[in-house]
Amino acid sequence: MTSASSSHNHHSHGGHGHSHENTVPRGALMMACGVVLFTLALTSATQLGWIAPSPSASDVRAAEAATAIKSRVLRFADAQNGKVLVTDAVTGQTVHVYGEEGSGFIRGVLRGMGRGRHVRGIPMDAPYELNHWSDGSLSLTDTATNRVVELGAFGPTNRATFEALLK
Repeated sequence: MTSASSSHNHHSHGGHGHSHENTVPRGALMMACGVVLFTLALTSATQLGWIAPSPSASDVRAAEAATAIKSRVLRFADAQNGKVLVTDAVTGQTVHVYGEEGSGFIRGVLRGMGRGRHVRGIPMDAPYELNHWSDGSLSLTDTATNRVVELGAFGPTNRATFEALLK
């Protein structure tokens, strides 16, 4: 009698019992797999060119055949006392000198674009092209890496900082 009850206890508390405490419901698991597969399919389709990614401002400009109303090729250099010296890359004339206060946004944009130059070993004084487009947008293009930053995305005050360099 004791042997039967011990085997019965062994059977119910064995490591291979069917405890449902830590399992995920089958439906939820199938949903999760579906989401992962869908995301992978979407990413692959975009990379393969079957689905177009959302258009950038420069893509929209190209589609609308927007033209640059004003363009200027500029060089930005750090001067002493935290100033930023902006010169016309064509004429060599000084366009503007920003003090420590006024240069924050310009410094931030250039730091972001400078990382791409640093990685590729491109000199920091390579010129940038500032464009005011017929659709009203304003962009800064790194002539060395072809990276474009849409300046309108940072709000009217920051946009005006760069817009002043076209005057």
